[in-house]
Amino acid sequence: MSQKDRVMKLLGLGETESVEFKEKPSEPFYRTISALANTKGGTIVLGVSDSAQIVGVERSGMEDLTNRIVNKLSIYPDIDTADIDDKRVLIIDVARSTYPVSYEGRYYERVGNTTREMSSKKLQAFMQSRSPWDSITGDFSPEEIDGETVERFVQLAVESGRLTDAKDPVRLVLQKLGLLVDGKLTNGAILLFGKDPKFINLCTRIGRFRDETTIIDDKWARGNLFRQFEETISMIRQHISVRYEIEDFQRRDIWDYPIPAIREAVLNALVHRDYFDTADFILIKVYDDHIWFHNPGGLPEGITVELLKEPHGSVFRNPLIAKVFYLAGLIEQYGSGTIRMVEWMREAGLPEPEYKEEMGGFSVYFYRDIYTEENMRKMGLNERQIKAVMFVKEKGRITNREYRGMFGITDRMALIDINELCSRGILEKIGTTGRKTEYVLTGKTRNKPEINPKNAPRRTKGAKKTQKAQGESGTEAKNE
Repeated sequence: MSQKDRVMKLLGLGETESVEFKEKPSEPFYRTISALANTKGGTIVLGVSDSAQIVGVERSGMEDLTNRIVNKLSIYPDIDTADIDDKRVLIIDVARSTYPVSYEGRYYERVGNTTREMSSKKLQAFMQSRSPWDSITGDFSPEEIDGETVERFVQLAVESGRLTDAKDPVRLVLQKLGLLVDGKLTNGAILLFGKDPKFINLCTRIGRFRDETTIIDDKWARGNLFRQFEETISMIRQHISVRYEIEDFQRRDIWDYPIPAIREAVLNALVHRDYFDTADFILIKVYDDHIWFHNPGGLPEGITVELLKEPHGSVFRNPLIAKVFYLAGLIEQYGSGTIRMVEWMREAGLPEPEYKEEMGGFSVYFYRDIYTEENMRKMGLNERQIKAVMFVKEKGRITNREYRGMFGITDRMALIDINELCSRGILEKIGTTGRKTEYVLTGKTRNKPEINPKNAPRRTKGAKKTQKAQGESGTEAKNE
């Protein structure tokens, strides 16, 4: 049957649960694609009115329409054309999706010949009825698997003591991992071990920002997850600084942020992201004073932000991916990564990481500066002192007169506040007395926590030197 004959037959039957007519690609058109994909699949005839009258569409622009559908819904429908009475119509066939398809963050379904938004209760049941993304099989060829990546994984797993047999062929390794089911490779197999996975946006974007509008660098880490992990760590290290200390003739590298914490944050994003959401990607922004890690997909049900800093169970959105990273020794213990990030940041004298559910996903914030508002509250500073420190961070200095003016307090009260900031090593006095006296952040403690003298580390007799250097991609591996 020709496409023209097919269109004429569909026009005769009218709109049904699986057939819809649209005049142009407006919002209802995209909502219908979402609904068809989430129900049983179906066909949209574009260039036809609701009354089944052919109005036609422009003869050019099919490629542009395909790109818009991919960008808005992250699916690839089949699109064909038919010319009827010198008017062109498009036939768009939408297959039933193996994962939920959203448009503008909302999920739709077909009810009879209408498109409706799913209720929250039905959406929850709908989500739960679908298999984990990494266990879904597809029409993948064994040639897409990178044998070297599989072999490297096996080596890592044996070295970690979590795998004993290092001689299994690739096919058997994948089968034991649950990545080869009934002779078919799963999504997880391709994303973990593929030579060049073609999944849309299942990659990582790393940017270096001076501020929200000033972008210094913008790169992508693509490929399988092992490659993304390595490239992402390398790119982040290029955008943070390292200094070294020599004690007893031994060199110790000290990065702006502890590398183990960075590695854990990247692993957290790769393992826990929502891979059904192919409209977004993992995003990492490196600023002068903090790093922001964000991945699509919020916390699993039953896990709250508050639980992340204490022992908690682990609910994996992608159990096969998590299993592979665990066997490779990259994940030490299920559910402990967020706790270890807290410990590593504390040991480095930095504020605890901040965890947030936001923008439809999950974020981790690492702060380089000990003097954040949240951390200063934990230090017991009052609101005036906190605002004053933030003022000094922005302006560089503050006077007693400015302090009084900011809060409308007496000279004596201002002096009490400022003296406490000086005694705690947060501010230091420049000048002696009079109007020229100013207060600045103490250089020695600007990025260090307050240390209890009883717990202060002892100095060794060995010479100590400090040198700052920007991380270079070519030498970082041996400096970690």
